[in-house]
Amino acid sequence: MTKMTPSEAFVETLRANGVTDIFGIMGSAFMDAMDIFAPAGIRLVPVVHEQGAAHMADGYARVSGRHGVVIGQNGPGISNCVTAIAAAFWAHSPVVIVTPETGTMGIGLGGFQEANQLPMFQEFVKYQGHINNENRMAEITARCFDRAHSELGPTQLNIPRDRFYGEIDVEIPEPMVLDRGPGGTKSLDAAADLLASAKNPVILSGGGVVMGDAMAECVALAERLGCPVVNSYLHNDSFPASHPQWCGPLGYQGSKAAMKLIAKADVVLALGTRLGPFGTLPQHDMDYWPADAQIIQVDADNKMLGLVKKISVGICGDAGAAATELLNRISDRELTCDANRDARTADMVAEKEAWEAELDGWLHEKDDFSLSVIENADNLEGGSLHPRQVLRELEKAMPARVMVSTDIGNINSVANSYLRFEEPRSFFAAMSFGNCGYALPTIIGAKSAAMDRPAVSYAGDGAWAMSMVEVMTAVRHDIPVTAVVFNNGQWGAEKKNQVDFYGHRFVAGELDGGENYSEIARSMGAEGVRVEKIEDVGSALKAAIDAQMNDGKTTVIEIMVTQELGDPFRKDALSKPVRHLDRYKDFV
Repeated sequence: MTKMTPSEAFVETLRANGVTDIFGIMGSAFMDAMDIFAPAGIRLVPVVHEQGAAHMADGYARVSGRHGVVIGQNGPGISNCVTAIAAAFWAHSPVVIVTPETGTMGIGLGGFQEANQLPMFQEFVKYQGHINNENRMAEITARCFDRAHSELGPTQLNIPRDRFYGEIDVEIPEPMVLDRGPGGTKSLDAAADLLASAKNPVILSGGGVVMGDAMAECVALAERLGCPVVNSYLHNDSFPASHPQWCGPLGYQGSKAAMKLIAKADVVLALGTRLGPFGTLPQHDMDYWPADAQIIQVDADNKMLGLVKKISVGICGDAGAAATELLNRISDRELTCDANRDARTADMVAEKEAWEAELDGWLHEKDDFSLSVIENADNLEGGSLHPRQVLRELEKAMPARVMVSTDIGNINSVANSYLRFEEPRSFFAAMSFGNCGYALPTIIGAKSAAMDRPAVSYAGDGAWAMSMVEVMTAVRHDIPVTAVVFNNGQWGAEKKNQVDFYGHRFVAGELDGGENYSEIARSMGAEGVRVEKIEDVGSALKAAIDAQMNDGKTTVIEIMVTQELGDPFRKDALSKPVRHLDRYKDFV
């Protein structure tokens, strides 16, 4: 036991867990601890808004595999983080949010910046630690860090501001590191038997493959089966896109090849995925989920097994370890699918080639509204570049080892068809929470954890306006990134619903006010480029990446795109409106 202050115990526990970076805004509530961050080798990255700080911690964790840490002033500073912690929850990110609280003698009196901070996070964290006695500072801090990794999600450490002071006897706990196994013998044997008897197996590679750094194990198993591999929704980095068995992502705006191939499966190995409902919904007018297939689901959380889709075998285990054990069980067996490997390979190649050809020719959207936009482009807001053409050009210009974050929205969702990666921990999205303002701060956090990798964010002009102030964070603290902004002067995803369901009655969807985001970027100290010609898209991205990697410069690329729209974002959740009252007759 060593005598130290509670602030020192807190900081020493951070050090024991390898914390070198914290994102947040300074505040008096934790200033006693903050005062010793730098001597302890911990950098506090001051942000512009606390939501951005929590997104940065999320991006940091998703790239590094280590804890992302966020902190802020009690009350409003902490409440600003709720949305971003919810996004981290659905991304299974080991983020620790430190929430200094009103002092214990003031709780319940309605004092300055007082808030009940535990209930506001309880739905979006795996564990909540509260320091009710300063003697437990190291113990409970360590538990929050342990649980973030063991529970695969954010945890909250709530500290009344007066608990940082005094003198206590402390032993700093060693981090608890779990050794995750492959699952139970019976379930692995049953799964191996199903794979061995499958005529047309397909692997669905999910976020567990990414978080477990298990791409190599997934590749090895896929090669033995000779089967198509499709990515789960928004996990395009779970299998190398250059591999001949890669077929692209499922889910909203995903790969038709992936959907057509999994529709033919008789056995699906869902490796490291919870099979979330939004990632398996019909798309491109295809209800592709194979209703009669046997499903093997592997997930580290037993509560996810069979939750969304009916399964035949559930394996509670690590994706990589399970893949290795399954390969060991089938490597020397005669597999039913060996007999038709050549035919399956030919079918896979044909579906992929057809999809790539369709993407090459899919220069613009072809629904009546989009065709009207294109025909009357001179009389409507927005630019002249077709979003799909732009996304294809960006895809071609992407550098090796790139990391990409995407915001929520129409064009960003269409990007799902065009984003391809070679290694895990490369693609970041807001997952099931789907909040705007996600992409830029997340890629700043990712870049701070991997300064040797190119970092790019995608956002529409609506989402961009929510978070663009964090450009100042990137510039001020030498964390260079490249931000692509698709400017079409509208909330495109929701406007598409007004086209399809509400008779082109556009309410609150227009955003154009003459903003020039490239100029705004320059005013914040970044480089700013406005692109209005398709031949300039790729060169603009390449120049920005060069400036990022060689000159340490942040660049905002504003691309002026038309107001044409892709498939509706929530086709599953809307129906044609009914209007009964006479007062609505003119509106209808």
